[in-house]
Amino acid sequence: MTHDHSYVEDFAPGANVLPPRAWLDDDSAKLPLTGDWNFRLSASVADAPDDLKDPDTSGWDTIAVPGHWQLSGYGAPAYTNVVYPFPLEPPFVPTDNPTGDYVRTVTIPADWAGARVVLRFEGVDSRFAVHVNGELVGWSSGSRLPSEFDLTDLVAPGKEARIAVRVHQWSAGSYVEDQDMWWLSGIFREVNLLALKPSAPTDVFVHASYADGTGTLSVDSDVAGTVVVPELGLEFATGDEVTAAVEPWSAESPRLYDGVVRTEGGDVRLRIGFRTVAIADGVLTVNGNRVLFNGVNRHEFHPDRGRALTEQDMLDDVLLMKQAGINAVRTSHYPPHPHFLSLCDEYGLYVIDECDLETHGFGYEPEPPKLPNPVMDPRFRDDLVERIRRTVHRDKNHPSIIIWSLGNECGMGENLKAMYDLAKEIDPSRPVHYERDTEAEFVDIYSRMYTDPAGCAEIGADPELYRNLPFILCEYGHAMGNGPGGLLDYREVFDKYPRCQGGFIWEWIDHGLRTTIDGREVYAYGGDFGETIHDGNFVCDGLLFPDRTPSPGMLEYIKVIEPLRIVADGNGGVSITNRYEVLDTSHLSFTYAVEVEGVRVGGGELSVPVIGPGETVTVELPAADASQPETWVTVAAALTSATSWAEAGHRIAWGQVRLDELASQPAPPAGVGAGAPADGVAGVDGITVAGVKNAKLDVWRAPIDNDANPGVADAWREEGLHRVQHRIVSQGERDGAWEVVTRTAPPQLQWGLVSTWRWTAVDGGVVLDLSVVPDGLFPEVLPRLGITFELPKLEQVEWFGTGPNEAYVDTREAAAVGKYSATVAELQTPYVRPQENGHRIDTRWAALTTSTGTLRVEAVGTLFGLTVRDWTTHDLETASHTADLTPGDTTYVTLDIAQTGVGTAACGPKLPDRDKLKTAPATLSVSFTTA
Repeated sequence: MTHDHSYVEDFAPGANVLPPRAWLDDDSAKLPLTGDWNFRLSASVADAPDDLKDPDTSGWDTIAVPGHWQLSGYGAPAYTNVVYPFPLEPPFVPTDNPTGDYVRTVTIPADWAGARVVLRFEGVDSRFAVHVNGELVGWSSGSRLPSEFDLTDLVAPGKEARIAVRVHQWSAGSYVEDQDMWWLSGIFREVNLLALKPSAPTDVFVHASYADGTGTLSVDSDVAGTVVVPELGLEFATGDEVTAAVEPWSAESPRLYDGVVRTEGGDVRLRIGFRTVAIADGVLTVNGNRVLFNGVNRHEFHPDRGRALTEQDMLDDVLLMKQAGINAVRTSHYPPHPHFLSLCDEYGLYVIDECDLETHGFGYEPEPPKLPNPVMDPRFRDDLVERIRRTVHRDKNHPSIIIWSLGNECGMGENLKAMYDLAKEIDPSRPVHYERDTEAEFVDIYSRMYTDPAGCAEIGADPELYRNLPFILCEYGHAMGNGPGGLLDYREVFDKYPRCQGGFIWEWIDHGLRTTIDGREVYAYGGDFGETIHDGNFVCDGLLFPDRTPSPGMLEYIKVIEPLRIVADGNGGVSITNRYEVLDTSHLSFTYAVEVEGVRVGGGELSVPVIGPGETVTVELPAADASQPETWVTVAAALTSATSWAEAGHRIAWGQVRLDELASQPAPPAGVGAGAPADGVAGVDGITVAGVKNAKLDVWRAPIDNDANPGVADAWREEGLHRVQHRIVSQGERDGAWEVVTRTAPPQLQWGLVSTWRWTAVDGGVVLDLSVVPDGLFPEVLPRLGITFELPKLEQVEWFGTGPNEAYVDTREAAAVGKYSATVAELQTPYVRPQENGHRIDTRWAALTTSTGTLRVEAVGTLFGLTVRDWTTHDLETASHTADLTPGDTTYVTLDIAQTGVGTAACGPKLPDRDKLKTAPATLSVSFTTA
C-alpha cells in the first residue's frame, strides 16, 4: 500500500482528531512519552519511505522529545519576520519539504483495561500523521495547539504498541503560521498516552465571577458530579450555580481556591479564581477596577531549545515579570504551553491568549489579481474557526486569561468574524481582541501597534472614536537593540486618559540561538545558518537578552511602570502616588539615603502612611545638611516580607530628589583656575596633551537598530557623517592658552564643524575649553557631538553621574545619580548585533585607571556623556556579533556634549524632534588631571 500524503496540502485542520477540551488536572492515568524516540529525516515527502506499517528502526538515529530537529543536528533553523520562505500558492508547499519520522514502542499498562486510550500531542510543527501498530490513525495541524487521537481499538492493555509519527516541515497550515520567529520543526511539546475512564469527566468549564464581595460559581462537566470547594464550605452539583463570600482574583492579588469535581470515575482538580471582566464607559475593568496593562509580548523561546521550553523556563519568565512589575502578557502569536498559564493564575499575570494564527506575508486585504489573505479565503475558514475553538476550549478555565485574541497581522476577512462569533458563543464572559480590525467593526477592544504618544492621546481624548472601546497598544516600545526610548511619554498618556489602558512591549526576549561561528560562541540571528531568505537580527528585539539577563531597556521599562511614583513635592519633601490597581502599600517598607557627591552621609527608615490605590501622600524628609553641592536623597520602597515571586527587601520603586540648590553651572574642580598655555602636539592623528592622546571631534556612532532599519543611518551617511576628515586650521598660543582650531568635514560635501580647542595648563593637568560652530550646508541632525581620545588599556573606571547602566536622553528614567565603578568590559552592553552602547549621560567626573596611574576627567560647566570602550566605533559598527569584538592595548574614551536619542524607530514612530541632536554651536569644558 502506498502512503497517501495528500493531507499535507489539505485545507482541513485534521482528520480523526478528537474534539477539543479543557486542559485538566485529573485522575486519568498517564504514560509520558517524553525522552528518546527513533528518528529518521527524509529530504522530502516523496523521499520518505512507505514503511510506517512496520518500520525497521535498527539503523535510525534517536532524537529527544520534546525538541526541534533543526536544533538536534538535522537541517538548520531559518528566520523570517513577514516573508514566507516558499512561494505563495496555497495549499501547495515545496517539494523540498523535510519530513521527520518518529517511532517509539511502549507497553500499554495492563490496568488500563476498560479505559479509552488517547494519544495527546501538546504541540507539533507543522503537520503530522499518526500510525499505531501499522494503522493510520489520523492527522492534525495547528502547531501550537493540542491534538488527541483515540487508540482504544488499536491497542491492548498489557501489550506493546508501536507509535509512528510522520512530521512535515511545510504544509497548508504553514500559510497561517507566519509568526515572526524561527521556522523550527518537530514534536516540540510533550506527548502523553492517557487512560480515560468512561465514567470520568473529560471536559469541564469553570464559571467564577465576582461582584461586591460575593463570588458566583458554576461548573459545567461532560460527566455529572459534585463540586467541592472546602475552603468556602461549598458542595453542589455540576451545572448548579452557588454564591459565597470570597476574595477576588487579580494580577496583584491572585487569590485562588482549590476545588474538585468528584465523579464515580475520578476527580478533576480545579484552581478557581473569582473575577469579572467588564467594559463600561470605554474602560475595561476587572472586578470593577480599571486595568492598566504594563505588559509584554512573549514568544516561547530558549537559546538552546527553541520553543521546547521546560517548566523551569516558564517559571523563570513569570518570576522575572513579577519582579519587574509587569502585570500582563500577550501570548504572541499562539497559545503558550498550558503550564505557563497555570503559573500566570498562581503568581498573578493578566493574559491575552492569542490564537495560533498569522498571515502577514500575504499583505493586508490584498486586491486581485493578488491572492486573498487566508482570513478572506473561504477554503481556510474551517481550519481558522477550529483554531480558535481549540484555543478557547483548552484554556477556558484559567482566571489569568481575561481577553481572547483572534491572531496577529492577518488583515481583515469574513473568517475572522466567524472566529469572533465562535469565541463569544463558547465564552461570552471575556472580550475578544484583534488588532487589524482597524475600524472596530466587531472587536470588543480597540487595538493598535506602534502608534506614537500623540496618536494615543487623540484616541483617549475623543469618545466618539472607535465606538468608545477600551484602547490598548498590543505592541509598542519595540525593544530591538539599544532601546526602547521614550517610554515615559506613553506612560503619561496612559495615566491621563482612562480609555488608554496601556500596552505590551514588543517583546519579551531576544530570539538569539546559541551556536558557534568560526570557533566562537555567539547568539545567531537570521542569515547565520546560511538562509538566503531571512530578516536578519529583527528576531532580536526583546527586553531580555537570549540568556534571560535584563537589557538596559528592561531596566528602563521597570522604572517607567513601577507601581509607586516617588518625586519631589517642591517643598523639600517627596510626593508618593500609589499606582497599584487594588493593593495599598501596607506590604512595603520605605527607606531613604542621603549622598553627597555619591558618598552616603545619612539615611534610614522613612515613615510613610499606608497609601490606598490611586492615592497620593506627601512625606516630609528627615532633616539633612543641604549646603554641600550634589546632595541627593534617594527614597525607595521594598517588600517587607518575602512573596512567592521575590525575597524580602526586593525593591519595588524608587525616586531621587536633589536637596542642594542647583547652581547654574557646577563649580570648577579644585585646582582649576587661571593657568598657562598647555604643551601639546596636534597632527594627523589628533591632539595629544597631558596624557590625552589623539583627541578628535566625534560625530558618528555605530548605528543602532533604531538608526539602521528606518534609514536614518543611511541619511546620515549621505551627509558624510560616517567618514569625516580632520584638518588643522591653526595652532599656537593665544590669550593664555594653547589654541588649536580644526575643521571636521566629510569629503565632497560643503559643510564642516569648526572647533576651537583651548588647552590651559593647571596644577596636575590641563583644562580644555572646546567650542564647535557649524558652517556651510550642514546636516540638520548629528548622531553625536563630542570628543574621542585614546588611553593605554584601562583597568577600572569610576564615575560620578548617572548609572549604573547606560542612559541616553530618552532612556534615562532608570538612571540614578551616584558614584559607580566598573571595568571597561562591564561598561559594555552585549547587544546581539553590536551597535552604539554604554553611554552614561550627565557625568560629573570620571577616574580612568591604567596600570600606571589615573586620569581624572571632570566637567567644568555643562555635564558630559561618558563612553569607554576597548575598540573603536568602526570595530563596533563592522562587527556582526559580540564575539567579533576583541580588546587590544588601547582604550577609547568619548566625552559627548550630546547624543541623539535612541527611540523605537526600527519598528515604531520616528524619533521626536525633542530627542534629536540638532546641529548648532556647542561647547564643552572639562579638566584632565593625573594621579
